[in-house]
Amino acid sequence: MFKVLIFEVELEIAPPFYIITITFALLMTILQKMKFIFSVFFFFSIVLGLNAQELKSLKKHIYYLADDKMKGRGTGSHEAMKASEYVKKEFKKYGLKPLGTDGYYQNFKAKVRKVVVPDSIRDSRNVIGFLDNSSGKTIVIGAHYDHIGEGKQGSLKDSTAYGKIHNGADDNASGVAGLLELARYFAQNNEKEPFNILFISFGAEELGLVGSRYFVANPTIDLKAVHFMLNMDMIGRLNKESGVAIIGYGSSPEFETIFSGINKEKHVKFYTGYEGRGGSDQTSFYEKDIPVLFFHTGGHEDYHKPTDDAPKVDYTSLKGILELEKEIIVSSFDVGKMNFRSTDKK
Repeated sequence: MFKVLIFEVELEIAPPFYIITITFALLMTILQKMKFIFSVFFFFSIVLGLNAQELKSLKKHIYYLADDKMKGRGTGSHEAMKASEYVKKEFKKYGLKPLGTDGYYQNFKAKVRKVVVPDSIRDSRNVIGFLDNSSGKTIVIGAHYDHIGEGKQGSLKDSTAYGKIHNGADDNASGVAGLLELARYFAQNNEKEPFNILFISFGAEELGLVGSRYFVANPTIDLKAVHFMLNMDMIGRLNKESGVAIIGYGSSPEFETIFSGINKEKHVKFYTGYEGRGGSDQTSFYEKDIPVLFFHTGGHEDYHKPTDDAPKVDYTSLKGILELEKEIIVSSFDVGKMNFRSTDKK
């Protein structure tokens, strides 16, 4: 008789069965290890698959919005309306509740002031989708979808580019792509967050924050219930040495608590700016005493030029910025009240 230890149990086995028993034990051990390896492989396959899908979605949004066929999405143009329709379709697909004044839309008039044009008064609209979590407080996430068209409404950085299509891939198809990805994530993550989330894609930002100013003057939610507002404008061209700017850090003392829990080693490099005001739509909310954060990867040689095209966007870093935003948003859930603090110099 032989004594054999199988799964920590000592058994006495007759000689004829010894080799069979040992072989069986070895096979079981190998199968258990293979099961573990397969589980790890399966887990990482899912993670890699999700990452690839998110990058694919970001590219899809930007390549659509910044295509030559969209002619720069100038305010009042047919193409700008198509851009707003695209955002609406995505909001509807994610199951967001329409919270405009006309379904998902909030229509308004915008005026071209920087240059003299015969059609200075133009139609525009915000696109508004609401993730209703039955909360008394709401986080607002925004990004403008318009750009400067063919350079005929002002804001040109190249005087020779008048009449040329300015695709605005970074400014601000990148922000809209970020908005849509955050909307998809929070709407489809099978979790009920303790806050509602209002997603807004603003029109006519390039004409002077017209869409966001119109919204805060005619809000479709109670502005007093807004936890804070997060804005994305030009988040597609990360400078890895300086990092992404997060402006508005000083607009609430609670941001200090939130950011103190962020592990910088896990995310793209970032730095904070104290001021709440800035050249984008978060300013409209700041002026209503609402804490704000504005994500911005900075200016570059293609800013407001026809060369701001989709292939130049850093999609991997863009996704990394969104991962950082997700953590900041989720961390804010633990803050009962975001107190507003003015950053204006006295």
